[in-house]
Amino acid sequence: MFQSAPGPAGGGSAGADRSPTGSGAVVRVGAVNQGPWQHRDVSANGIRFHLAEQGSGPLIVLVHDFGQYWRSWRYQLPGLAAAGYRVVAPDLRGYGDTDKAPRGYDAFCLAADLSGLIRALGERQAILVGQGFGGITAFNTAAMHPDQVAGLVVLGAPHPLRMAKIGRPWPADRARRLVTWAGTPVWPERHLLSGRAALLERIVRSFSGPAWRGSRDFRVTVEQMRAAIRIPGAAHGAVEHLRWMARSPWRADGHRHRDAIAQPLTLPVLHLVGDADRFTPPDSLAPTREMCRGWYTLSTVRGVGHYPAEEAPELTTELIAGLAARAHR
Repeated sequence: MFQSAPGPAGGGSAGADRSPTGSGAVVRVGAVNQGPWQHRDVSANGIRFHLAEQGSGPLIVLVHDFGQYWRSWRYQLPGLAAAGYRVVAPDLRGYGDTDKAPRGYDAFCLAADLSGLIRALGERQAILVGQGFGGITAFNTAAMHPDQVAGLVVLGAPHPLRMAKIGRPWPADRARRLVTWAGTPVWPERHLLSGRAALLERIVRSFSGPAWRGSRDFRVTVEQMRAAIRIPGAAHGAVEHLRWMARSPWRADGHRHRDAIAQPLTLPVLHLVGDADRFTPPDSLAPTREMCRGWYTLSTVRGVGHYPAEEAPELTTELIAGLAARAHR
């Protein structure tokens, strides 16, 4: 298919490793996971979420992509905190040190996860920032829980209703290929985990821009991602969301999902994409404008692939802060 440290208690218990080989040993401990942020656990929507948190002020929730975990936002946590925001980067359901729930990977439950997390953090509203499939979840949350989302930043993902309008031939449509791959039972998890999760590195490498792809930061990042996806149950959680996307369009829950997000958004939306993004090229995002009736801007970053938050971190942080300031005027 593809070429080849505990923080303070809050809405839940304080973060700590529960066993020498527990998931916390991958996503909390070690120099690459340490920084000015704090790690903690929060209970929301019936499960326990691990998150990294920094700063105070209006809440910004950073939502990672397929195969990632909270660390993909390591540059935005301190940058946005310095700009005057409370910044939270959770491990999504099934990922990292968050509970490996056996079910709940449909669009409705994942949106309810973010809605519940905002409430569990003691806030009424948040700016949502989503990367890739995390951006899809952010769009869904804004549509299903509009009173809780003050603004939206989406990196490298179209509105869910506009995915079908991308219009590229199937061999070139990497988003559709990845979702189709995940639609079969059992095998995708095994494929993803084989060779110490070598497939995940090939996916990330193929979607990244050339400058980041050749850097030490890239090598460290994919090493950490490969370790995190091998946490027991994490591969299933990663695949199950895509599996729901592959199977639901012809089912009743797929029809309910389309109805639930059919109303255009009226909140401020910033769409960010790299001009070297082979997963969601800039021209594939244009139809999303139809679903955004409020302030909307599509920004293209030169020389950047699918991961602007890591490939162009300073610019990405600046653009997120700009959207947040607009949303809170």
